[in-house]
Amino acid sequence: MDYLPKDPAILVSSINMLLRDDEFDTLDALCYNFNREPSELCAYLQDNGYVYNAEQRQFRPIGFDA
Repeated sequence: MDYLPKDPAILVSSINMLLRDDEFDTLDALCYNFNREPSELCAYLQDNGYVYNAEQRQFRPIGFDA
């Protein structure tokens, strides 16, 4: 993957896949690789209904993040 998608649903799916398949150990490492700020990425996805769960290493829909 050369870049992160802009569509929130596809972006969440892509990030979760990259973290799940151990391409990257952390969200910070993933963001560094794609030249993105983790705080900006989290804020963008939160504005679109997703929140990051560091323990599970994945973005989840708000309300289903437990």
